[in-house]
Amino acid sequence: MPAALPAIVPHNFRPLDCAVVALYGLVVLGIGFFYSGRQKSSAEYFTASGKVRPFMAGISLCATLLSTISYISIPGEMVQNGPVFACIYAAAVPFTYLIAGWLLIPAIMKLRVTSAYELLEARLGLPVRLLGSIIFILTRLLWMALILYTSSRIIVDVMGWPPARGFTVAACIGLVTMLYTLFGGISAVVLNDVIQFFILFIGAVITLACITHSLGGVSAWWPDHWLRHWAAEPFFSRDIHVRLTMVGTFLNTVIWWVCTSGSDQIAIQRYLTTRDTRTARQAFLMNNIADVSATILLSLVGLALIAFFTAHPDAMRAGATFAHNGDSYFPVYISHYLPLGVTGLVMAGLIAASMSSTSSGINAVIAVFSKDIIETFRHGARETEKSKINSAHVQALAIGVIIVGGSRLMAAVPGNLMEVGFKTANLFLCPIFGLFFLAMFVRFATPFGAWFGALYSFAAAVLIAYWDLITGQPRLSFQLIAPVALVVSLGISCLFSLLPTRGRPRPVLTAYSLAAFVPIVAVYLYVWK
Repeated sequence: MPAALPAIVPHNFRPLDCAVVALYGLVVLGIGFFYSGRQKSSAEYFTASGKVRPFMAGISLCATLLSTISYISIPGEMVQNGPVFACIYAAAVPFTYLIAGWLLIPAIMKLRVTSAYELLEARLGLPVRLLGSIIFILTRLLWMALILYTSSRIIVDVMGWPPARGFTVAACIGLVTMLYTLFGGISAVVLNDVIQFFILFIGAVITLACITHSLGGVSAWWPDHWLRHWAAEPFFSRDIHVRLTMVGTFLNTVIWWVCTSGSDQIAIQRYLTTRDTRTARQAFLMNNIADVSATILLSLVGLALIAFFTAHPDAMRAGATFAHNGDSYFPVYISHYLPLGVTGLVMAGLIAASMSSTSSGINAVIAVFSKDIIETFRHGARETEKSKINSAHVQALAIGVIIVGGSRLMAAVPGNLMEVGFKTANLFLCPIFGLFFLAMFVRFATPFGAWFGALYSFAAAVLIAYWDLITGQPRLSFQLIAPVALVVSLGISCLFSLLPTRGRPRPVLTAYSLAAFVPIVAVYLYVWK
């Protein structure tokens, strides 16, 4: 029989837990200041001059993309909807390694660049490079704002604080992350990412161990049947309102990883910190292994949470159910039932997940903005390495302010944490990958085709993500966003590239552009509620 639980209190975050979190904060700041004196050039600041080992680069990439959203949403998805997502996700990752590792990474590593978007200019011209850069910057600013919002909401919940304190928490996380990223560059970001990955991994292991001990063994939480509240998740469905299918999960996993690894500055920057194609591929493999391991572990935490709160039905807040509040159970367990000191460690894991994502985002945005925007519009004016680094420091400060402010807007997006992620930053995922696909593999691609492929893809992604708000009809499956946006991106780009637009005078291009806008406007006017 499980041991009796103490009565629920607002939180059990005690001085020792505070000390653990404070120590973690001092360590990450200390690493940033340690590397601050070693940043002698922009190459060192942004790519560590290609000296990072594959293990470090791979774990850093995994920690960056395994955000607080993942840390809470993966157990929450297991609690609320069952194991289909985690199982299919893990099965799909090897396919992403084959595609990205053997097709995309070799093409990328041929170019020793600071910004991935320099490739776009070489094939499609400066305007397309700027388009790719701006899309990336917007994507990562949205993503970082979402990370800060999610982290602050969870931490406030764990601590038992009023929701109004969420903005203060977001500001504190943003400030600390901005400081160590500002001073330490990519070297500090990578090392902190590795430390943060193991903190969040250990936190999940300890959580699983504590639940196992309290229930009397693994058999007490390992299910032997499909739980009643888990929704049916078919292999495939023609119903566009079905939230998850196995085929949809597989496609979304492959598309997400291929698009991210082939067009996201955060991923490409990690490859460029390594020595060559072979070590970059090893880094990506290490990322895949770490990602699958973390997904499986966090899914097991979700199973254990179901058993724990089933055995102790009074332990959860009134009104919460497995079927509707899956994301709430892990934070409640952290705040009430972990041992003294362990709560602080897991809290540090939550903060670590937020910081690793935010720091990498800040560094990548600075790299892109410096190389693609500032250098482009300075028209070749010479700039010393010291001034480049000083400029990066100013940009880091500005980005910190923007994302903290943007975190206040994320509460307006409907859905659980997983859906919110797909409906915000991931709207840009396929449009930007389409630009890289054209540049690398479509010889007849034109700037006109690239621009309108990205525009149509984004319009399609927004229409699906916010179908219920735009049309007043039932919500569509969020798993449709990526496949539809990718098909639209590649199809429209190639189709419009066949138009005779190269070298045409401005009036002709204007006429083509106005005609190309008509279908988008017509569709939105037709479906608008």
